[in-house]
Amino acid sequence: MLKPLEVSPSEVEIKAIRSQGPGGQNVNKVSTAVQLRFDIAASSLPEDVKARLLARPDGRLTQEGVLVITAQSHRTLEMNRRDAFERLNALVNSVAKPPKTRRPTKPTFGSKQRRLEGKSLRSITKANRGKVI
Repeated sequence: MLKPLEVSPSEVEIKAIRSQGPGGQNVNKVSTAVQLRFDIAASSLPEDVKARLLARPDGRLTQEGVLVITAQSHRTLEMNRRDAFERLNALVNSVAKPPKTRRPTKPTFGSKQRRLEGKSLRSITKANRGKVI
């Protein structure tokens, strides 16, 4: 089994921002949400993993190739920071394993026979729908 990849904290830029949504006075004055910015091209990840990360159709990816993850579900800055790192590592590990290549297969002899038998039965059914003389 492959060892899971981990992104080094030195490769990530973390910024504390204010959380969105309801929460009363605390939301308006305390910056507990975290915005994590990860430059994929400048990282120490293997080249094939970088390519698969950049090829993902992800709204969190900027045109410059920077992945932006915002974590604001927890009440403390440290918990949100940990959550953002876990999500980043999960994303990196989801593309770490190359996808299986699709090998085209041919239908089996039995499946061809069943298909043709079904067609002939249907043909007989339709042929019997003619006018009765």
